[in-house]
Amino acid sequence: MSVATGLDRIVADDGGVREAIAGKRIGLLAHPASVDRRLRHALPLLQELAEVRVLFGPEHGWAGTAQDMAGVEGSAEAALRVVSLYGSTAAELHPKASDLEGLDAVVVDLQDVGSRYYTFVWTAAFMLRVAAKAGVETVVLDRPNPIGGAVVEGMPQRPGYRSFVGLYDVAVRHGLTIGEMCEWVRCREGIDEAALRVVELRGWERRMWFDETGLPWVLPSPNMPTLDTATVYPGGCVIEGTTLSEGRGTTRPFEIWGAPGVAGAELAEIEVEGATLRPLAFEPTFQKHAKATCGGVQVHVSDRERFRSYQAYLRWIAAALQQRPDDVFPWRTEEYEYETSRPAIDLLTGGPEYRQLVNAGADLEAYLAKDAEGAARFAEARQAVLRY
Repeated sequence: MSVATGLDRIVADDGGVREAIAGKRIGLLAHPASVDRRLRHALPLLQELAEVRVLFGPEHGWAGTAQDMAGVEGSAEAALRVVSLYGSTAAELHPKASDLEGLDAVVVDLQDVGSRYYTFVWTAAFMLRVAAKAGVETVVLDRPNPIGGAVVEGMPQRPGYRSFVGLYDVAVRHGLTIGEMCEWVRCREGIDEAALRVVELRGWERRMWFDETGLPWVLPSPNMPTLDTATVYPGGCVIEGTTLSEGRGTTRPFEIWGAPGVAGAELAEIEVEGATLRPLAFEPTFQKHAKATCGGVQVHVSDRERFRSYQAYLRWIAAALQQRPDDVFPWRTEEYEYETSRPAIDLLTGGPEYRQLVNAGADLEAYLAKDAEGAARFAEARQAVLRY
């Protein structure tokens, strides 16, 4: 089936949606994956329809070149001002009211990957919040959730564990499009309905994976090269809360992971539905354990419909920790997404329980059952914002 994104529909004026921006003064929040089905970028396409006055870049920058958690400065692109919404401080995550002066609307066209830690949805949420206060409409050009919209994994955060890798209490694999997530935020912040307009997808169904849409994949960030990466990412990103390498500096980030001293053959004995672990050695070219030989595994997904990445990785990480003494394998303690007071692993899993259980060497099954119950409750709560 062929799916049309919000950008495709604006360009074609499908259903008269072009009136949302035609002739208006707009800002554009986008990145390199903001392309139509012919791989044409949103900027020149929208410049034919509206007056684009300012560009906004999320994490990794407008050009998509920066690595994770690297602050990005503003710049100039085609004589337009580029405002970074991912700088060196948390305050720079919000646009300034002055950045929106003279605008009728801000167009958001960002490809998300369906996990609450992937920060593009929260950049869009901050834009909606500030724009609404400034009386500027936010127009979201919706895009598919690449790992589908039917499955929900991982309970929402517990009180006190919101952050830029989870601005609101949502499931880890939330199954929402970016337009639906903005509607979730709008409702919870009490923002007026007129402040948000979503140009919906045409032809997308919740069961669809990205490779079933007929759309081209463009990596939305430097370490999200393929749909395979997005498939494992709901669990693979949890490794960022440890000192294991999550495979950055390899060609298969989040699929390949490990560290010096990890026995991949032992991990490969842990069976999960829909995937197989293959032991291997690898050498990251940068970030954790750069230039060091690591033991570990590659995750080969054989049945993506049955594979549940989040719980699988929670089990695998716990097993890897049990292989290594605490003084060799601590949890990540460095600043993480502007946070210094709460461990990264707690922000990623939504609370301290997982870390505490793993530290104690306790069985995870009761925790994982509770986690599944929390995900099911979110799946029910999200019904109010589903558009497809």
